[in-house]
Amino acid sequence: MMRAFFISISKLAWAQKAITHWKLAWRVSSRFIAGETAADAVEAVRKLNAVGILATVDHLGEHSHTPADADLAVNNILIILEEIQKAGLQANVSIKLSQFGLALDPDLAYANLVRVLMKGRECNNFVSVDMEDSGLLPATLSLIYRVWEQGFDNLGAVIQSYLYRSEVDLGQLLERGIAVRLVKGAYQEKPDVAYRRRKEVDANFDRLADVLIQGAIKRGKRSVSKDGRFPPLTAIASHDLKRVRFAALTAKQQGLPKSALEFQMLYGIRRALQWDLAAQGYPVRVYIPYGTHWYPYFMRRLAERPANVRFFLSSLLQQ
Repeated sequence: MMRAFFISISKLAWAQKAITHWKLAWRVSSRFIAGETAADAVEAVRKLNAVGILATVDHLGEHSHTPADADLAVNNILIILEEIQKAGLQANVSIKLSQFGLALDPDLAYANLVRVLMKGRECNNFVSVDMEDSGLLPATLSLIYRVWEQGFDNLGAVIQSYLYRSEVDLGQLLERGIAVRLVKGAYQEKPDVAYRRRKEVDANFDRLADVLIQGAIKRGKRSVSKDGRFPPLTAIASHDLKRVRFAALTAKQQGLPKSALEFQMLYGIRRALQWDLAAQGYPVRVYIPYGTHWYPYFMRRLAERPANVRFFLSSLLQQ
């Protein structure tokens, strides 16, 4: 119920207008968001790299409504790639194709994705394509396969364990050798496309983690790159300790080295777990969002975990 509530209000324009003008909301959301500028993101990455943690940077925003909006979104990614290169950071970027105009014109989104991948090549960097709601999934995968066939191998994809179709999609990605970030999923989906119960989502997450680990072994156990920018084929993105332990144990039992199993987490969440995994020798990458369009992202973070809501409410009581 609470999850559905926060996801619902994440889509309401009046709620966004009201909350984003509320000083407390920004103060609380800054736990999960690095700031509004590329400089803020670079500084956050620098601090993480200093303690042995990698990063992926996301310029916040979804669903560009005009080609000009999409062009602006692309330019922001090009800028952050340049900044990562200049600063010599151990970081890559994550993008959403709805920002690149996917809902407007798939060919526009394709051209914009190619622009970013070419810049990534120039900067020796990697681009992770985030998954959004299931309505965009077929078009997103289609573009990923299209650019992959054009020789752009500096990209990866995200698979969401709450979708019924994810095992098939994961198999197709692994056949091509495309790096995968496995997540649970943070959008409100209909029961005919997604598991509704947490136990079902968790069970499928573990199933897919096992498939992903087996696929990485078959593909040669690729490790994270020395510069920290290119992830291994297998990335487990979860703050759920049971899911993390399952993946670590499964990888150990099947012979996948620690350097070939990356754990990814969100900025500001489960920092102690991030440090612990890094100390154990696993590559750990933190998802660092920044930008002015932080409201939908913030609402989804509240929807995901009761602990985030408690943090929000405790901040209210301190006022």
